[in-house]
Amino acid sequence: MSYGGFPKYESAAEKKEKANSSLAKLKKKNPDIEPLIIEGRTLAKSWWGKAWNLNLESYADYENRIARGKSYVRNNMVLDLKITKGKVMAKVQGSRSKPYDVEISIDALSSEKWDHVATLCNHSIDSLEQLIEGKFPKELEVLFKEKKYGIFPSPKEIHFDCSCPDWASMCKHVAAVLYGIGARLDSNPMFFFELRDIDSQELVRKSVEQKLESMLKNVGKKSKREIAEKDISDIFGL
Repeated sequence: MSYGGFPKYESAAEKKEKANSSLAKLKKKNPDIEPLIIEGRTLAKSWWGKAWNLNLESYADYENRIARGKSYVRNNMVLDLKITKGKVMAKVQGSRSKPYDVEISIDALSSEKWDHVATLCNHSIDSLEQLIEGKFPKELEVLFKEKKYGIFPSPKEIHFDCSCPDWASMCKHVAAVLYGIGARLDSNPMFFFELRDIDSQELVRKSVEQKLESMLKNVGKKSKREIAEKDISDIFGL
């Protein structure tokens, strides 16, 4: 029912109840459904999840629309969210009883950006575990989020569609799914590399190889920090 062309106001409790009802129906048809459940008010807790959301919020193209999705995520209205290579498929509960279908596709990282990022990561990433946990040098965080060459997508690299009748360039349901991606990265940061078609193993391998090459080049070269043989003898009384 609508009033004056606008949907009837629903409290947060009513929205959650409707979402739970729709989710129960969907689970009967599809046991593999993957609802997004948020506990508390924080949408993302990990470095990757927070960085994803901050990147979205940093663009003027999104600033007037993206925030509309927060309440949908907090009220667990993203009933299904699946991430595959370069694509996100989701179902979001809206004002009607049947959930809306949302599809988001994200461009693969360009070869130019890949080469730039690989160079910037030189000597900076030691393991895949370090990359996944976001535990790399502070200065590298800026490079990952840098607008021109960073690996986080810009609005022109994100394409979306929703089955709802909202004429806006970004509806609330799409905004909810975009925030939902950040929440998914909390549980599995590797989804990010899947979305951007990045070989995370290759990124780490390049960094480690570059570090090894640098070490091998320095083999045999005397360091200024080395202690002279005479000084060693004096120290140990030889």
